[in-house]
Amino acid sequence: MKVICPYCEKKTNVQFVETIEDFEIRGESIPVKVEYFTCVECGGDFDDPKSDKDPIERAYREYRFRKGMMQPEDIRELRNQYGLTQKELSDLLGWGGVTLNRYENGSLQTEANDKMLRLLKKPGNLFSLIESRPDAIPEEKRQTLINRLNKIDDEACSLQSLYEKIFSKYPVDEYSGYQKMNLDKFKNAVLYFCFPNGAWKSKLNKEMFYADFKHNKEYGVPITGSNYVRIPYGPSPDKYAYHYATLTELDVISIEEEIIGNYIGEILKSKVKPDLTLFSDSELLVLASVKEFFKNFTAKEIEDFSHEERGYDETEHARPISYKYSEYLKV
Repeated sequence: MKVICPYCEKKTNVQFVETIEDFEIRGESIPVKVEYFTCVECGGDFDDPKSDKDPIERAYREYRFRKGMMQPEDIRELRNQYGLTQKELSDLLGWGGVTLNRYENGSLQTEANDKMLRLLKKPGNLFSLIESRPDAIPEEKRQTLINRLNKIDDEACSLQSLYEKIFSKYPVDEYSGYQKMNLDKFKNAVLYFCFPNGAWKSKLNKEMFYADFKHNKEYGVPITGSNYVRIPYGPSPDKYAYHYATLTELDVISIEEEIIGNYIGEILKSKVKPDLTLFSDSELLVLASVKEFFKNFTAKEIEDFSHEERGYDETEHARPISYKYSEYLKV
C-alpha cells in the first residue's frame, strides 16, 4: 500500500498498524485501539488523514462510560429536550459561553459539571434553576417552559418513568435480539445474580450478557432484550452505570466498595428478593445455569473468558454486540 509519508514527503510503501495503547485520563489508564501507518522507508509513524477514529475521543468516551457520565450526544439531547440554546442553558448553569459548546463537541467535562447536567434530567431541578435565574431565558420562552414543566404529572417526573423513557428508545433490531427491552426482567435478573450474597459489578455485567445470549442461542430470543456493548473489561449492558444508579435510587440494590488485596471493586447487593414469577421456565433454567457455571469465577477470570467470545472479538470498541453471535457462545 502506498500513501504520502509526511516525513519522506513522497508516496512510499507503508504498513498499517493496529494496536492497543493506554491513555491516562485523569489518573486512570484507559486502553484504546489505535490505528496508524508506518513508513517502510523511513520508519516514521503517522495517522491516516482520512480516518475519523480519534483515539483521544475513544478514551474520553470510555472514561465517561466507566464513570457513568453523560456523552456529548446525551448533553445535546438533554438541551434539545427542553428547547434551550447552548447560551440559554449555559446562562442557567452559570457557565462560561464556550463551556457547553466544548462538552457537546467532545471535550471531557468535569465531574462537578456532569453532576449538574445529570440533575437537570429531573424536571423539578430545571424548574428550580429557572426560578433562581429568571434573566437567563427570554420572558416569553421562560413562561412557556415553566408552563410545560408545571403540566408534567408525578408519574412523568418519577425516576421509573424517566428510566423507561430512555430505554424505550432502543430500536428492535439485531442488537436487542429483535425484541423490545423488558426493564422489569432486567431489574429482576440483576437481583437474581445479586441475591443473596451480592455480586461484583464487573462479574455481574458478564453474567447478564451470558444469560441473554445463552437464552437467545437455545430458544431464539433473549431474556431481557438489553443491548450489550464491547468495553475493555468484557461485554456489558449498554448504559450499565445508569441502570445500577437507577436501581439504587429505587432502593432495590445497594452498591458498596470492597478491597481485595490491591483491588478496589464495587459489589452490588440486592435489598429485595427477585420476582421470579416474571420469568418463563426456560429463562429460569438459563439464569440458574449461568449463575452455576460462573459461581467460582473471579471477576478477572470471567473477564478473560468473555474476551474469547467471537462476538466480543469481532465487535469494535464501544459498539453494540449483535445477538447473531449467540450461536458461537461458549457457555
